Amino acid sequence: MEAQLPQPVANGDSLPYWQGARERKLLIRQCKACGELHFMPRHLCPSCWSDQLEWVQAKGTGSVHSFTVIRRASDPAFASRVPYVVALIDLDEGPRMMANVLGGDAMSVAIGDRVQVTFEDRGDGALVPQFTRVAG
Repeated sequence: MEAQLPQPVANGDSLPYWQGARERKLLIRQCKACGELHFMPRHLCPSCWSDQLEWVQAKGTGSVHSFTVIRRASDPAFASRVPYVVALIDLDEGPRMMANVLGGDAMSVAIGDRVQVTFEDRGDGALVPQFTRVAG
């Protein structure tokens, strides 16, 4: 029997991000003071340290900056998934995020490949933003 993958654990900074994911929206933070967009959810802007942040919806598209293939699961819940791809994704809006590349062609991933967000079901309505390769 395949183990259930873990659900996200939200904190005060990330709760809106995970709520957005439940609605199939990829949310990132934008600083109202300097205009910078950033990921991962945090309380202060990493550019100017302002706490005047808002959530904006990203397009969900980007390109692969770098990746690795995981061949040995660090947690038994992921054992049935190996090998799988973990990538750094440069979102079209600018921020970089880490996620899995999913799909039948995930093992053919290359640096520079175009990707789009998809949402992986983790049970009880929890969804995790992941990516799939885009042809052409």
